[in-house]
Amino acid sequence: MTKLPMTAAGYAALADELRHRIRVERPDLVQRIQQAIADDPNLVENSEYQVALAEQNVNETRVAELEDKLARADIVDVSKLSGNTIKFGATVTLIDEDTGKKRVWQIVGEPEADASKGKISITSPIARALIGKSKGETVVVETPGGAKAFALRQVEWSEAKRKRREQV
Repeated sequence: MTKLPMTAAGYAALADELRHRIRVERPDLVQRIQQAIADDPNLVENSEYQVALAEQNVNETRVAELEDKLARADIVDVSKLSGNTIKFGATVTLIDEDTGKKRVWQIVGEPEADASKGKISITSPIARALIGKSKGETVVVETPGGAKAFALRQVEWSEAKRKRREQV
């Protein structure tokens, strides 16, 4: 069984989604299916039944996926990590050397990656280019639009510290 590295926050988010799907969505879908059957017992032509059944299949597939990911989770305690060398869990501040634009990324496990929230998968091209590098270095990342150079300005390990710094 292949372990999936993830942060404690990522594990908690997946566990919350699983709980919601089992406790809220599953009973709601069962009720919708039962209501659709009561309204029209001809299941072949009952569109409400077909839609609810399809949604139930999607929900159950996601439940199974979440259970698998949680069972294989290898939780990394980011608060115990330190140093200027980038590895899993690091929050990295980069400056695009072409545009001067600042980007902040946390390197996380695949199940919790969400670029819109500043979390990139350890398997992403940018994370792979960053791993092993240190604060002050320049990193070149191959992107679909060509090579991009980034200056590494900051390496942090605690989500709480990063949030405090952003509030100042």
